[in-house]
Amino acid sequence: MANQLEQAIKDKTATIGIIGLGYVGLPLIDAFVNSGFKTLGFDVDQNKVEQLQAGKSYIQHIPSKTVTNWLEKKQFEATAEASRMKEADALLICVPTPLTTSRDPDLTYVEKTTEAIAASLRPGQLVVLESTTYPTTTRDVLLPILEATGLKVGVDYYLAYSPEREDPGNPDFSAAGIPKVVGGLEENSLRIAAALYEHAVVNVIQVSSVEIAEACKILENTYRAVNIAMVNELKTLFDRMNIDVWEVIDAAKTKPFGFQAFYPGPGLGGHCIPIDPFYLSWLARKEGQTTRFIELAGEVNTRMPRYVIDRLSEFLNQKSKPLRGSKICMLGVAYKKDVDDPRESPSFHLLDLMLERGVEFTYNDPHIPKLPKMRHHNVPAMESQELTAEYLEAQDCVLIATDHTAYDYEFIVKHSKMILDTRNATKNVKTGREKIFKA
Repeated sequence: MANQLEQAIKDKTATIGIIGLGYVGLPLIDAFVNSGFKTLGFDVDQNKVEQLQAGKSYIQHIPSKTVTNWLEKKQFEATAEASRMKEADALLICVPTPLTTSRDPDLTYVEKTTEAIAASLRPGQLVVLESTTYPTTTRDVLLPILEATGLKVGVDYYLAYSPEREDPGNPDFSAAGIPKVVGGLEENSLRIAAALYEHAVVNVIQVSSVEIAEACKILENTYRAVNIAMVNELKTLFDRMNIDVWEVIDAAKTKPFGFQAFYPGPGLGGHCIPIDPFYLSWLARKEGQTTRFIELAGEVNTRMPRYVIDRLSEFLNQKSKPLRGSKICMLGVAYKKDVDDPRESPSFHLLDLMLERGVEFTYNDPHIPKLPKMRHHNVPAMESQELTAEYLEAQDCVLIATDHTAYDYEFIVKHSKMILDTRNATKNVKTGREKIFKA
């Protein structure tokens, strides 16, 4: 079985199945299509499938023209039929791994996907989990489900873990240009998975186990979460001392060694960094240990939206305005600049807090024309408002939550009564600085 699959990969006659057609899955399809493979995309959302089959993309950094190109070359097909998974020689799992309301790992999507694979698993298939998760997931969650089929891993089918490393909106790093860490459940699985990815990405780093690969992803994102927590905590201190934390960071990063710049914000966003530390702390509790340093970082980052709203209330109060009834426009609901990705965006926490306090809320985001439904937030139906001079002048405060490049900050400051800048987006604005407050 191994020889046949390896030959199909070498000849590029293997069909690559991508499960989960989102911000990870679509760039991965692009990488495999560009390297000459036929791909089959799976998603439970029929609307997504229909859009892709019509040559339309719903993700900003994967243009519709790219999807049309896949279809024209007959190297891509989207489907919601899980039974067709048997058609793929390799199945790469790119489904969400969110947190529960109690901040425990929610592997529902991974488990259901694995069960769907098991229902049609055939000899000669490779299964790779790419979803961010905690170490031991591949061995303890996926393997038992697949083993229940009676097929033997390493002999009949192959199982590996390779963490996704997507950075949506970053033009310098596409899926094909980011090195790929791969860990196999055993030697055949590692060799075959590495051989597959070597066709599609710039470099493959083989590690000794699936647990090493899983822990690698957790380390990468926890590293960022901890460092962001540090500058967020420093921001709250420096704010009270009337010290600009962004200027401090810009000064510190002139040191050519021993320092990497991380920047504060209104909270953490994206599909990994706000989640991974909690996966790790949950795993530690399971093992009878604590990760106090990591849990503290999670607490600091989690409370940043509340800190922003407290500062907003404080600054409005200085102008004899209560928070309740104030007209607040929030700029940006995407989790980071210049993307249309709202996953885990702190903007939705800010929205919740403002609505709880009776704010007359509106928003603008050039990349998100309508507020999307969010799993843990009660999001009202609302459309992005046009940033006219009249609209800005009618607001009591403009809260900059995401620093999109498209915004004309000079214009925004000129026509606004007050700005609360959580991203240092107005750094280069020269006039009207008396209106600008930071949080």
